[in-house]
Amino acid sequence: MSEKFVSIFAGRATHELGERVAEAYGAPLGKSTVVEFSDHEFQPCFEESIRGYHVFIVQSIVPPTDNLMELLLMIDAARRASAHKIIAVIPYFGWARQDRKDQPRVSIGSKLVANLLTAAGVDRIITLDLHADQIQGFFDIPVDALYASTLFIDHIQKMQIEDLLIAAPDIGGSKRASAYAKRLGCDLAICHKQRSRANVVDSMTLIGDVKDKNVILIDDIIDTAGTIVKAGQLIMDNGAKSVRAFATHAVCSGPAMERLDNSVFSEVVVTDSIPLRANASKKIKVVSTAKLFAEVIRRVESYESISSLFK
Repeated sequence: MSEKFVSIFAGRATHELGERVAEAYGAPLGKSTVVEFSDHEFQPCFEESIRGYHVFIVQSIVPPTDNLMELLLMIDAARRASAHKIIAVIPYFGWARQDRKDQPRVSIGSKLVANLLTAAGVDRIITLDLHADQIQGFFDIPVDALYASTLFIDHIQKMQIEDLLIAAPDIGGSKRASAYAKRLGCDLAICHKQRSRANVVDSMTLIGDVKDKNVILIDDIIDTAGTIVKAGQLIMDNGAKSVRAFATHAVCSGPAMERLDNSVFSEVVVTDSIPLRANASKKIKVVSTAKLFAEVIRRVESYESISSLFK
């Protein structure tokens, strides 16, 4: 199928990112509108023909739930408008932390989201740094799970940091941090945390020697920033020369921005998978994902390898 049959649209949650993706791909962003009713119900509408097109819809599943519902409605509208293929580009896959039954009588939110997307009629998913890799198995359609390391490793190498050490803020992120350390040829440290409830860290211990090192903490999500800020302080208390944070998704809810402002981090590097709040910390620097997603869209259309992009 030729490029003239490709159309890229964006939901309201990540409309600016959608514009940048379309620009990097070399096509105008498709025109769509959302009609809102007085009871807060809404209805997306494509303002141009997409019959026979490959339709890419850029929308992160960030709170509130309206953003998920908007994506589902856009997929349904594209299917009913006779789009040939519908591909959801989901930079941030929400509910990914609910990937298993870790206690009695709870839902598996990420499986439910996968079911909803499939029922709506999506043909393919493109996403970035899934919180749990097994979520790919929740789908019976192709899932291109990209990695922010493709962007972050290049960024780190350009910084030319001496005495570099990679660290994970918790055991769950040790595999990710280990991959970075291996790729960058440096040592690894791990922070082990204990929680009594969600978003509250009771205690944390450090595994590894960070003395006289310039440390980069690697994570996929900064939510309330409690874990990563505590890990940064622990690393500095153990003799590190400096500490930076690299995280893919800046959810940054509640007190996150204030905590980052008051943290020991010299900088916090995130992607634009989620738009930053107006009161974003001055320590935050954003690495764009637009060219990465545009290149993946191009490779999907030309049936080229996507795995060769991974680092």
